[in-house]
Amino acid sequence: FNRKFNPKLKGHKFWLIKKTLHTDRPDLPECFQLSVLSWLPCIYLWAVCPIYLFYLKRNNRGYIMMSIKNRFKTVFGLLLWIVCWTDLFYTFHELRQGHSQPPIYFITPLVLGITMLLATFLIQLERLRGVQSSGVLFIFWFLCVLCAIVPFRSKILQASSQSEVTDKLRFTTFYFYFSLVVLELILCCFNEKPPLFSSVVTDPNPCPETTAGFLSSMTFWWFTSMAIKGYKMPLEVKDLWSLNQRDCSKKMVPKLLKEWEKEQAKAKSEQNLSSQAMYSKPPPLTTNHVAGGEGGGESNLEEVEVLLSNQRSVPQQPSFLRALIKAFGPYFLIGSAFKLLQDIITFVNPQLLRMLISFTKQTGVPDWWGYTLAFLMFFTAFLQTLVLHRHFHYCFVTGMNVRTALIGAIYRKALVITNAAKRSSTVGEVVNLMSVDAQRFMDLTTFLNMLWSAPLQIMLALYFLWQNLGPSVLAGVAVMIMLIPFNAVIAMKTRAYQVEQMQYKDTRIKLMNEILNGIKVLKLYAWENSFKDKVLAIRQKELDVLRKSAYLGALSTMAWTSAPFLVALTTFAVYVTVDENNVLDAEKAFVSLSLFNILRFPLNMLPQVISSIVQTSISLKRIQGFLSHDELDPNSVDKNNTASVTVVNGKFTWAKEDPPVLHSINMMVPQGSLLAVVGHVGCGKSSLISALLGEMEKVEGDISVRGSVAYVPQQAWIQNATLRDNILFENPYNEQKYHSVLEACALTFDLEVLPGGDMTEIGEKGINLSGGQRQRVSLARALYSDADVYLLDDPLSAVDAHVSKHIFENLIGPEGLLKGKTRILVTHGISFLPQVDNIMVMVEGQVSEMGSYQELLKQNGAFAEFLRNYALEDIIEEEEELIEDEEMFPDDALSNHTDMVDNEPVINEAKRNFMRQISIISADGENPKSRSVRRHGCSQRKHSEPQEKKKPHEMEKLIQAETAETGRVKTKVYLEYVKAVGPLLSVVICFLYGCQSAAAIGSNIWLSQWTNDVSTNQTKENVPMRVGVYAALGIVQGVLLLVNCLLCRAYSMLRAAEFTHRNLLQGVLRAPQAFFESTPTGRLLNRFSKDLDAIDSHIPDNIDIWMRTFWYTLNVLLICSALTPMFLIVIAPLMVFYWWVQRFYVATSRQLKRLESVSRSPIYSHFSETITGCSVIRAYGRHTAFVLMSDMKVDENQKSYYPGIVSNRWLGVRIEFIGNCIVLFAALFAVAGKENLNPGLVGLSVSYALQVTMSLNWMVRMTSDLESNIVAVERVKEYSETKTEAPWEVEDKKPPPEWPIKGNVEFQNYSVRYREGLDLVLKNLTLNVRGGEKIGIVGRTGAGKSSMTLCLFRLLEAAAGEITIDEVRIAEIGLHDLRSKLTIIPQEPVLFSGTLRMNLDPFDKYTDEDVWKALEHSHLHRFVSNQTAKLELQCSEGGENLSVGQRQLVCLARALLRKTRILILDEATAAIDLETDDLIQSTIRTQFEDCTVFTIAHRLNTIMDYTRVLVLDKGQIAEFDTPANLLSQRGIFYSMAKDAGLTQ
Repeated sequence: FNRKFNPKLKGHKFWLIKKTLHTDRPDLPECFQLSVLSWLPCIYLWAVCPIYLFYLKRNNRGYIMMSIKNRFKTVFGLLLWIVCWTDLFYTFHELRQGHSQPPIYFITPLVLGITMLLATFLIQLERLRGVQSSGVLFIFWFLCVLCAIVPFRSKILQASSQSEVTDKLRFTTFYFYFSLVVLELILCCFNEKPPLFSSVVTDPNPCPETTAGFLSSMTFWWFTSMAIKGYKMPLEVKDLWSLNQRDCSKKMVPKLLKEWEKEQAKAKSEQNLSSQAMYSKPPPLTTNHVAGGEGGGESNLEEVEVLLSNQRSVPQQPSFLRALIKAFGPYFLIGSAFKLLQDIITFVNPQLLRMLISFTKQTGVPDWWGYTLAFLMFFTAFLQTLVLHRHFHYCFVTGMNVRTALIGAIYRKALVITNAAKRSSTVGEVVNLMSVDAQRFMDLTTFLNMLWSAPLQIMLALYFLWQNLGPSVLAGVAVMIMLIPFNAVIAMKTRAYQVEQMQYKDTRIKLMNEILNGIKVLKLYAWENSFKDKVLAIRQKELDVLRKSAYLGALSTMAWTSAPFLVALTTFAVYVTVDENNVLDAEKAFVSLSLFNILRFPLNMLPQVISSIVQTSISLKRIQGFLSHDELDPNSVDKNNTASVTVVNGKFTWAKEDPPVLHSINMMVPQGSLLAVVGHVGCGKSSLISALLGEMEKVEGDISVRGSVAYVPQQAWIQNATLRDNILFENPYNEQKYHSVLEACALTFDLEVLPGGDMTEIGEKGINLSGGQRQRVSLARALYSDADVYLLDDPLSAVDAHVSKHIFENLIGPEGLLKGKTRILVTHGISFLPQVDNIMVMVEGQVSEMGSYQELLKQNGAFAEFLRNYALEDIIEEEEELIEDEEMFPDDALSNHTDMVDNEPVINEAKRNFMRQISIISADGENPKSRSVRRHGCSQRKHSEPQEKKKPHEMEKLIQAETAETGRVKTKVYLEYVKAVGPLLSVVICFLYGCQSAAAIGSNIWLSQWTNDVSTNQTKENVPMRVGVYAALGIVQGVLLLVNCLLCRAYSMLRAAEFTHRNLLQGVLRAPQAFFESTPTGRLLNRFSKDLDAIDSHIPDNIDIWMRTFWYTLNVLLICSALTPMFLIVIAPLMVFYWWVQRFYVATSRQLKRLESVSRSPIYSHFSETITGCSVIRAYGRHTAFVLMSDMKVDENQKSYYPGIVSNRWLGVRIEFIGNCIVLFAALFAVAGKENLNPGLVGLSVSYALQVTMSLNWMVRMTSDLESNIVAVERVKEYSETKTEAPWEVEDKKPPPEWPIKGNVEFQNYSVRYREGLDLVLKNLTLNVRGGEKIGIVGRTGAGKSSMTLCLFRLLEAAAGEITIDEVRIAEIGLHDLRSKLTIIPQEPVLFSGTLRMNLDPFDKYTDEDVWKALEHSHLHRFVSNQTAKLELQCSEGGENLSVGQRQLVCLARALLRKTRILILDEATAAIDLETDDLIQSTIRTQFEDCTVFTIAHRLNTIMDYTRVLVLDKGQIAEFDTPANLLSQRGIFYSMAKDAGLTQ
């Protein structure tokens, strides 16, 4: 605004070079000040205004009340307008006086004034639209201040050079203007209050981002509060901010689905159109003339259209990609715009560097040039930082939104797809869509912009390089291009190795899983060593693959690290040798180097992005396929008919292309009646129920079901929630109703047994409930839902006869709770049929007859035959009377009877078996309760007792484990790892990293020396020497790197991995049995999979990158300090700031990562649960509730993911700021010390500083990763050092090899407890058993029968007293010596996956002959010899491919093979199958005649002929004598025998 009246300036010379550049007091001519500088902010504001107004029109957040701040802003705006126009009127006034001014004096104030009015208008508009802080205006005021600084200075300069101010008015108005603009800028930095009526208030913990100001959101300052909180103490879920409204599932999912539905509709209409178009006109033969554009008549256009529609009609699928782009494209494009800006800014710095170097070369140039350049470098770098992180933020948020929307869409689809569609993909595959494929989209969006940005960066870099060095650039580019296929090949190989390693890892984990599940058996048989070797063998293969991929990794690292160097070498060498006149000076060398460094990133990223796109396109196809599946027709069942349930002429099929399963179905069920549906297996009973639910494809006919429906499927579907939640199923809780439901479903007793009553957490698929309990919970759910129509699909088959009777009477039958409701019951139980209203008999998908029980009997048709077939069940009913008097029902003891009956039509046989089964039940007769406890004793014992005692301290323990990871534990753990690697090696590795880095730096220092040859004119003669040394240094660097990588990754780190795994395995296998009972298998497996994986691959990676970046940064700082010692002063505060930011970040981000992974699995488990139970969910109409639940889980997960993204941005901005400061100071000091520095060194220090931001950033990331991963070492160590059991072998106490010869067993005052602090299980047992005796052990549940056998094997160590076998105290010898001399046939037969031979004889001690003999005696000979693989028959996990009976026989064969003097037989609780039982008993009688046998008996008839019977009661011996004597004593044994019906 310096408007000195100066008529000479009419010519408007814009720029007076002399006046500005070559003085120590530079000044810009006022004309330039008046035009360009004043107009810049105005041009910006008017350009942005239309877009911004449109944005404000779209986004209204409610208005903000007038505040003092706002009033001030407005007043200042108006004042500015007045000030500007004062100038204008003054110019007019001068004109009147006859001083004519150049036109610029009119234009500028006019434009400025109008612009100020616009700004004031925007201030008010923003207030009305609820904008709390405006970026547009901030940038405007900032530009105004920036542009006003120049005239501000020049006015003062002029006023001081002349004695007085000539143009007093303009002088004062300008300073008014300046101060007002500064005030506006300051006011703009603060936030307004949130708008009225906004939804923000309702949120308990809103995300501060919504209210953050422009500056705060550009620098992510709003995140600082969480960083500080996370540093003070580990974050918890309650500390997380709620998700922004715009990222929630309820916003995102409908957005995507809307676009997808449009696409589907479009595809449908297009299909119709195109089919019409095809007929409308025969396709023309030639269309090339249209393309050529000759005579483009109208007909041709039509033809083209037809052709297009033809081509389009082939793929008639709606494009899911298009839907995604429409839904998320606009937001993503904002991010892309930022990326474009950043790409351009990237190339400013090399240009500035060039100017800086040329500045240092010249003499007699004013210093302020250099300082301006330094500040410009800092400013562009800072701008680049802000823009880049803005771009990343947009991309990551888009990725997050895409994942949310995809998961939501897949979930909603899974609830409505037809059964045919469901069959085409397994549950696992669909869950994979959600976890793997949605994740791929998320990963891709972050780098998708590289697809266009990388080529752009490459082109720009090459353009500038060409300018710099001419055609010799091509040599360097050729090297880069040659490296690409090299890296591609390595990447392919590495991926193949990864897949292979995963396979080995899976096998190893599967084996570990079996070992941990069957650990008791391994201990009893003393087989640990054999299995340990198997695991180690697999582990060795895995390590070999890891070693191979480490070799490859070393090569590729070397290629990438030496790439910039090789490129530089070839380029410079070619440049210098091509032409004698080409001289390599500092400017060329270092500018080229910084450009090459820019090139490195896009070249590295491009192949990755492309491969990622390929993977994602596969995922896209899969998701599109899934979302295009057919959906169930919601209107196939008519819901508002008058009659209760009717089907007219129904014909149904599971899939459109399958033959119909049900045909010509006609039925009508009157309101409130009970219809039983009977028929053989597979005649379509369940299909009928499905058809009534609308789950089947209706080919023809009508169904109507009136009112709400409750459905009990054949296989109960139980959610992973509390028992109460399973029964309520989203209905409100009503205590009275709830208890009557429990009563009717016979669940009250079970609740007493469950550890937490009805608040017990049920595992996935109802794992900790028995089959019968699951079915009853399912019934209870139906009963509680209080529907109009009940569809019960064989609910009584899984429960035993007693319970089914109770349920029928209290619930389903004519007197039950459901009387008056319409009920359709599919059943096999004949006993209930006389009590139902109507019976419908189905045969092969048709209704064969229907009527009441009496009517059907008279007809003597299919029903009568059905009755004859199943008449067996009547026997069951009669027998039941025996047990009737005990009110408690043994749960599921009879669950097998139906299957047995189905398979054996020979009635007498079945009847005989059945009688025996009844006697089994009553064997434990005094307490039938025991049965239901024992039935899932395995799972329950694991849950109830340890859990109740452990819950409190386990919770503490978990939390301690987490907090331990933040504190001082670090150094110790690092030392632990160093110890595993080898202390000496670790030092050598560190030293090598240092050397390699030194070589890299050395080559660059050499380059700077080389460039200084120019000044001494020795270029020609020195070329070969310079190039040679440069090459040598580079090669040394590459070789050192390679050696280091190999030494570090392929040797020492793998050694550490092997060492830790071996110790862990050893530690776990040596742990006592109690350890396994108190540690969940999942946690142990996690150590073997996740933590070992971290030690195998993540930690070495992290350490490698960390070391490289650390040395790199160190070297940069050293070089800068060496050149300009002043630099040291700056380093200290920067490093403190760095350390401080890093501490905050690491603590917070690690905890966020953990929270994210914890909240991720519920999404998938809930999903797989939903898929399995979707028919139940649909039947009860709980569709929306489940969708909401899934959305909530996804949002919960994103709630911890979002701060995770932001924390990276927060860190990035702060760390890069430090890097930018280093650049600034390096440049400033270089300018300051210009006299004694040569240009080469200036170039060196500044180009290094430009690189340092990247490595600082990586260093923090790696520190964070390393800290989260190194914990694995600690966790693995924790289990490698568990308390071990007694030694496996004690050398000096080894018993003679043939011991025990006689088999005498003696207990003396023996007592034992399960764990420290628990009560004694056995108290002072004293008994003496002579060799060859057969002892039966009986007693109530919990009397200590099993404990006695465990004591013999020393799975439980004595609390007092001792056991001796053949004069050897068993407490003194090694465990393996003891256990290998005893044999047990355990209750549950445990098999391991592997060959049958391995299951019988894992140590290969016996010949094949022995094995076959054992198989013969155990009645498996025929089965095994019929198999093609014979002894090599593969058993699957847990022996799934053998029947339970066969597994029991395999256990018998093991015992026969070992043939020791003492045999312990723990009888199976569940009546397996009675033949097997007979076989085992007879084999034991013949084969183990001369051995001492202890049998824990549940069925007394097996031990009636034993030598003696030991009756235990509460851990003490109650009776011990021959069976005959005990019966005559009429004690406990007698009462048990009487219950079993073995005596009168």
